[in-house]
Amino acid sequence: MATWPAVLFAVLAAASNALATVLQRRAARTVPLSAGLRLGLLVDLLHRAVWLGGMLAVVAAACFQALALSQGALSVVQPLFVLELPLALLIGRVLLGGRIPRSGWIGVGLLVVGLGSALAAAAPTIGTTHAPFDRWLPALAVCSAVIVAAVGAALRRGAGGVRAACFAAATAVGYALTAAMLKDATHAWQTGGPAAFFSTWQTYGFALTGVVAIFLLENAMQSGPLTASQPVLTLGDALVSLSLGVTLYDERVRTGWWLLPEAIGVGLVLWGAVLLSHVALARDLTGAQDKVPAAVHDGTEPGPADS
Repeated sequence: MATWPAVLFAVLAAASNALATVLQRRAARTVPLSAGLRLGLLVDLLHRAVWLGGMLAVVAAACFQALALSQGALSVVQPLFVLELPLALLIGRVLLGGRIPRSGWIGVGLLVVGLGSALAAAAPTIGTTHAPFDRWLPALAVCSAVIVAAVGAALRRGAGGVRAACFAAATAVGYALTAAMLKDATHAWQTGGPAAFFSTWQTYGFALTGVVAIFLLENAMQSGPLTASQPVLTLGDALVSLSLGVTLYDERVRTGWWLLPEAIGVGLVLWGAVLLSHVALARDLTGAQDKVPAAVHDGTEPGPADS
């Protein structure tokens, strides 16, 4: 299914992203919520040293992700990123304090068991390491259309669950597309060195798409409750990555009766994500609120959510 180095690097990437989430949350709490798509949000955050530390963790995660993608299938590496939320809870508890209730630990268990079951049943093959350009054209067109449609739907809604879910859907597609282009760029580095890496369009594509995905994620965090955005982001990234792995890199998963344990595993992951998104510490880490507080209007900082 995958080499152990790929799994190890993917878990390290998820842990780095979890650390980034904790650090970025500390910075995001100092930025007022907005009722619209804030183009200046990243500019505001650039003045926060903690947020810059979080971005360094994002860079480390990208390096680990590149190593993982060079060793294993896209449809294996990306689903392992669902471990980011439980890892963020553990890191957040250490660095920020807070308590993980019993339901949170149950959610962690469901997510880990579901992820392992689904991947074991699917048994994705590694496939090819490079996708021809004629496959990229429809993939880019479809992913771009979905992102634009999801953002458009979010902007037509006020702050709340639907808006957060739409931004999360766009973020999930952006993350999956970034990983797919990163895999191709990593192949260029392995075969042609730095010169090939910096001369291929996928390098600049994954950098641009990654920035857009982070921007969309920041807006999803501040648009509505985590219970709306996290399940969409968790499953969306994994499912879109699986689709891109099959269509771009000829990765294959088992079908037939194997679809039953795969579906059960996905259901457990979704159940665990929902439980974790109800944990007060998780909502505090991501900055999601059940409603738009007065900070949208007067710039004051909202307090953390309570369980």
